[in-house]
Amino acid sequence: MPNSRMNPKVDEFLSKTTKWQEEFKELRKIVLGCELTEDFKWMHPCYTFENKNIVLIHGFKEYCALLFHKGALLKDAHGLLIQQTENVQAARQIRFTNVQEIAEMEDTLKDYINEAIEVEKAGLKVNLKKSTEFAIPEEFQSKLDKIPTLKTAFEALTPGRQRAYLLYFSQAKQSKTRASRVEKYMQKILDGKGLND
Repeated sequence: MPNSRMNPKVDEFLSKTTKWQEEFKELRKIVLGCELTEDFKWMHPCYTFENKNIVLIHGFKEYCALLFHKGALLKDAHGLLIQQTENVQAARQIRFTNVQEIAEMEDTLKDYINEAIEVEKAGLKVNLKKSTEFAIPEEFQSKLDKIPTLKTAFEALTPGRQRAYLLYFSQAKQSKTRASRVEKYMQKILDGKGLND
């Protein structure tokens, strides 16, 4: 089914995919039926509307999925959308384990995709939690209280970088691990760098 909106990079990706190949092809057919532009981003087929990301096709070990970039804004009339982890704020997945499932859901999936396009046309944005809404572990808070330059440096970081640090510090179960993570990264924060920079 040659289609002017098909992207050769996606053809190549599909030809090399061993797992979920049939499922990906079926999802691709459905998504392309919704007038989206096919792109290839983050190593996956990605579908855009006026250069805005709408939906991504990706595969995992146990399932493949359609990932809606602003899934949190969809009404989710059928209760299909899954938040991958609690730290994912905007994106939501619809998961599949076989091609029949996808074929049977074609109309529903198109409804979801069309709704996602409408969300984009309306310019709706997901209200991302501000870093201030993320808990600051006490081990880090005590350093911020003691070292004004650290506090200033931390507040000067982008919200995304602040979040990454807060999540990383608070993920440690034990206080001493949290404290040692804080110690280890203080200099990076003072240097104005993010966790992974």
